[in-house]
This record gives sequence, structure tokens and C-alpha cells, in this order.
Amino acid sequence: MVQVGGQAVIEGVMMKAPKSLAVVVRKPNGEIAFKEDILRPWSDRLKFLKWPVLRGTLTLIETLIQGFQALSFSANQALEENEGEKEIGGWTMFLTLSLALLIGMGLFVALPHWISAWLGTITSFTFGVESLTFHLIDGLIKIFFFIAYIWIISRFRDIRRIFQYHGAEHKSIFTYEAGEELTVANARRHSTLHPRCGTSFILLVLIISILTFSLLFPFLPKLATLPGWGKNLVYVLFKIALMIPITGLAYEAIKYSGRKAHLPWVRLVILPGLWIQRLTTQEPTEDQIEVALQALSRVLAMEGQRLDTQVV
Repeated sequence: MVQVGGQAVIEGVMMKAPKSLAVVVRKPNGEIAFKEDILRPWSDRLKFLKWPVLRGTLTLIETLIQGFQALSFSANQALEENEGEKEIGGWTMFLTLSLALLIGMGLFVALPHWISAWLGTITSFTFGVESLTFHLIDGLIKIFFFIAYIWIISRFRDIRRIFQYHGAEHKSIFTYEAGEELTVANARRHSTLHPRCGTSFILLVLIISILTFSLLFPFLPKLATLPGWGKNLVYVLFKIALMIPITGLAYEAIKYSGRKAHLPWVRLVILPGLWIQRLTTQEPTEDQIEVALQALSRVLAMEGQRLDTQVV
């Protein structure tokens, strides 16, 4: 069985297999538009890129690029029937999402660090960046910001529709993994919560970062010659650099949990990620499930997987 992952886009779903990718969206007039691509992963060109941990970081970068392209395609399909609207170009999308990544680093890395540092100076017992207390507080603030951010954006109608497509993506993949016919009726019976979801991946990144920073920061130079803001700036930059191996470790963990989700202790570990998915997925409509199944059907056909039934 080919492993398939996906991503919700604007009024549609992207499905990705090892060698192929398909994006299917529903246009404002109700018609279906699609885009298919043959993939050649970087790891096929340089074998050492398949090494554990390293492969996870590179897979994340590739997935981000492919996700940006899928979002651009879906956004342009949504704008197609609006007269006077210009298509979103590649550079516009790149700059927009680069700004989003920059804001994300500020909100989920820099700001929690500075808040933790401030709390370490005003509480009755002081603590510094080398202490476990600092990183526990830092991690809890990150998790709070993450959950609050998801809850806030889920209040917007357009985001709720994307979260519905996210649920449709999960239901479709569950149907395929169960060996069932790819029909709307079969997909509707499945859960919207999947152990290999990117939401669970982000939570794993936060947890692994707490452990990593707690173990490494006590051994960093004290930087006594720098002012307080200078030291914290160096520490934040170091944290950002460490996100590369941390995402690689989280990738390995999420792959393992997807294979071993039947084990009781694995189910316990992934449970918090499934809880958060209750915010990032919504119960989809039948036409949204149809779109997700079409994307899945196309990517499986490109992978050479024989489908015994049509997607209906």
C-alpha cells in the first residue's frame, strides 16, 4: 500500500504520494479543477538525504514548497470568475508565505522566550535560560499560543471551510488505508482525526523542543559580556537553528506513530495531538468528501495503484 498524505487548500484538497501529487478544487461555479505533478524527491538524487532525521527536515521543506504551490493554484481558481481580479503570482505567494513564516517564528519562538525570560526576573525564585523551569514555561507558552491561534482563526468562515476539507482529507485516507472502496458513503463513516496529521506533528515539535532545549542550554556559554537583550537574541537564534534537527526528530516520531497507532502506549502519546485536531478539522459535507476522494483517486492512479471502483 502506497503511503498518502494530504493538505487542505482553498475549496479543495492536495494529496501527495511518494512519486506524485494531485490538487483538486471546486471552483465557484461548482466545476472541478485539478492539477497533477510527477515528483522527484531530492533524496532520489542524493541518497544520503534519506538518512533518518535529515530526511524529515528535507521532507518538511519539500512539503512546504508543494503546499505553497497548491495554495496558489487553489487561490487562483477561486479568483478566476471574479472579473478584475488578478491571478496570484508565484512571487506574491512566496513573499506572503515568507512573511507568514517570519511572523510564526516571532510568535512561537521569540515571543515565548522573551516572556519566559521576563518571568524569570520578576518571580520570587529567579530562573535563567539554562534551567528546566525556563524551558517548561517557554514550552507551555508556545502550546498556549498555538492552541489560541488555531481557536481564533477557526472562528472565521473561510477557515472553517478549509478545516472541513481537512476533515474530508483524513476521512478519504482512512478509507483507502482500510482497503475500502473510495466512495463518499464509506468515507463518511471514518474519523476526521488521523495520527499522521500535521497538527500532531506541530505539537510533537513543541514537545521535542522543550526536551532538547532543556538538555542543551545548560551547556551553552554564559555570554556574560553581552547585555540581557543581546544574550536573549543569541539564544533565540540558536533555538531557530535547532528547529532543523527538531523537525527531523518529530518527522521520525510521527511516521512511527502512524505505523504503530494500534499499540496502547503509542495511542496514549498521540492522544494530545488528536485532541488538538478537533480544532483543525471539521465534519465535511458530501461534496467536500467527493473532492478529497477525487484527489486521492488521481494520485493513486499516478502511482500505478489499480482502483476497483470509481469515486462516487
